[in-house]
Amino acid sequence: MKILPSRMKTNQATGGKPLYRRLWFWAGLGVGGGIVAFIYGVSLIDRTLPDKAELNAVLREQTLTIKAADGTILQQQGEASREQLKLEQIPDNLKKAFIASEDRRFKQHNGFDPQGIVRASLNNLRSQGVVEGGSTITQQLTRILFLKQEQTIWRKLKEVRLAQKMEQELTKDQILERYLNLVYLGNGAYGVADAASVYFSKSPDQLSLAEMATIAGLAPAPSLYAPNKNPEAAKRRRDLVLLRMQEDKIITVEQRQAAVQEPLTLKSSLPKRVQVESPYFTSYIQKELPKYVSPKVLASGGLVVETTLNPTWQKVAEEAVAKTLRNQGRWENFKQGAMVAIDPRSGEIEAMVGGKDFGKNQFNRVTQAQRQPGSTFKGFVYATAIASGKSPYDTYEDAPIVVDGYEPKNFGKNFHGSMNMRDALTRSINIIAVKVLIDVGFTPTIKLAHDMGIKSELKPTYSLALGSNEVNLLELTSAYGSFATQGLHTEPHGITRILNRQGKVIWSANFPSKRALDVDSAAIMTWMLRNVVEAGTGGAAQLDNRPVAGKTGTSDEARDLWFIGYIPQMVTGVWLGNDDNHPTDGSSSSAAYTWHEFMEKAAEGMPVEKFPKRPKLEGRKGTIKAQSIKPKQVLNRSISEDDDSEGESSTNSNSEDSGSSRRRRNRKSYSEEEQSRDYTPRRRRRDRSQESSSSNSSSESSTPRRRSRKVESDSSPSPRRTRRSFSPANSSGSSGSSPSQPSWRDRLRPSHE
Repeated sequence: MKILPSRMKTNQATGGKPLYRRLWFWAGLGVGGGIVAFIYGVSLIDRTLPDKAELNAVLREQTLTIKAADGTILQQQGEASREQLKLEQIPDNLKKAFIASEDRRFKQHNGFDPQGIVRASLNNLRSQGVVEGGSTITQQLTRILFLKQEQTIWRKLKEVRLAQKMEQELTKDQILERYLNLVYLGNGAYGVADAASVYFSKSPDQLSLAEMATIAGLAPAPSLYAPNKNPEAAKRRRDLVLLRMQEDKIITVEQRQAAVQEPLTLKSSLPKRVQVESPYFTSYIQKELPKYVSPKVLASGGLVVETTLNPTWQKVAEEAVAKTLRNQGRWENFKQGAMVAIDPRSGEIEAMVGGKDFGKNQFNRVTQAQRQPGSTFKGFVYATAIASGKSPYDTYEDAPIVVDGYEPKNFGKNFHGSMNMRDALTRSINIIAVKVLIDVGFTPTIKLAHDMGIKSELKPTYSLALGSNEVNLLELTSAYGSFATQGLHTEPHGITRILNRQGKVIWSANFPSKRALDVDSAAIMTWMLRNVVEAGTGGAAQLDNRPVAGKTGTSDEARDLWFIGYIPQMVTGVWLGNDDNHPTDGSSSSAAYTWHEFMEKAAEGMPVEKFPKRPKLEGRKGTIKAQSIKPKQVLNRSISEDDDSEGESSTNSNSEDSGSSRRRRNRKSYSEEEQSRDYTPRRRRRDRSQESSSSNSSSESSTPRRRSRKVESDSSPSPRRTRRSFSPANSSGSSGSSPSQPSWRDRLRPSHE
């Protein structure tokens, strides 16, 4: 009974109701639960947002930008702006026009602006349409960089939260700069620089106030307000942006009125991002990317690839190849050409021309075409001999030989007797090249070629000495670069750095040089290859003011015309021919002259560097051990040939492995001995003129496409003999004896190198 008064007092104190029935209890519980739910919701949203480090992104996903060495853009893929402008490069009125149009409280809010949402809602109700959006510029940027465009509450919540986080990581200027470079403004234009070009063919700093307002007015609905599609809607939107700029005291009444009166005059252009410079090179770069970044990184995109290409040299290279195809190609019967220039010290590709017209054929003849290098491969044979301890003055007999059924033949069906290796390389004597290969062996020669940069498979056959194994222009040029760098080889490459969306370097080039050939042997080879240009088959490549070393090459029936040449700072390779492997009527001097056309301009302003002096030859010790080949059968005479036979067999057929003498009689090897020792570009032009004036009386007047080009052979008994008096150059096709009078077939047969 004593307890009852106590209970009565408790009920009175609480108003006579249990705690759970009190309003304040449920209100408190609701507020507390709401806070907990809000915190949980925010944490749930945060878990779906990009990592903090990614908030610095400056590019959209699924984009790829390839830049030249000077920073100019070669190609862009995806939703990217051709020009990434710094904020200070964008006119002040253009920046303020976007702020007035899209986010008038941009400087005050922290990414999300409730006041702006209320104002936009009221304005839209008042206008009975959507005239103003509630999203801030920061929210729009997060949507561009990280979110999809679906209209859902969840996406909007993520957008708000992400905008708040971005405001914590970036300054207002950084946010505005990214936005103005990335916002889509219609007609394929991303960013204000693209829009200024697409609509008015101007740069942003050339825009008038009215044009700036027109561009700023595009952001909410580019398709609706595009001036080239809906000019009246574009004008109304422009005038609204100008009114807001006046209200915000950015411009005066007079400025607004003048801008409103300005007619909407368009000068449309295609988006610059659809333009592709140096397409053969950029396609090569895209194929190289998987070597350096993972498939996941490639798939996400947003990459900027900085390359080694020199735009100035690239233009010169394209002009040189085009000129050759336009002139020599027309009457020498070749339709394609390729060129690549490499800095041999760093391995950086400075220029690349993969063919005549990328729009019609994307096949890259620098990196994808496997062709027989002809006599250019002799460089590796002689380099192996020199590195094994031989002297360039060691002599060989240029006389008929058949080794294990394989018969190499010289150009012109003649022989020269005893000749040292230097002269044999200068005059590109086939028989001696094969004899040198026999002395040094297949294995050392193949190993050295691979160490110097040849990646293609090389087969141990006697025709290896004459270039029967197919290679591509890039590896062949890179390998000759090892001569220029005194025996060091650096992997050729076209990429220097790869940057991710945040502008951070995720890969950078690091290709260390490796010793492929000893210094003395490389210097001796350069000395020998200089003589090829100064007194041999490469005369057309001579430069007036600097030393040049290099080697010509022609394959069977002049299907491939080559010149690989170098100065200390650059190695450049040229190939001319036909994609269908059809024979040409040309010679390797056309390739050498194309090289000259490029290098003459590319080397302008480049310091003249001298090659190292030839080291002493006495007492040299070899750095490579020769592994002489021991043939099963050697005949020091020529195999008899049928009088009506066209004469020659292709080294591509590996005739030394065949037991059929008939097949051997029908194969060709390579030669290029008919080039003159003083065949300079000036001489070349003079010879053409002489040929033209005498063509009417020539026995070849009925076939102008196959006009002859007069070249004196170092070994020719008569200086008046022309190329037409020989069989195809660098096709090894002569027998052991030299005929006193060439047949009509020989006279009509095109000369090659």
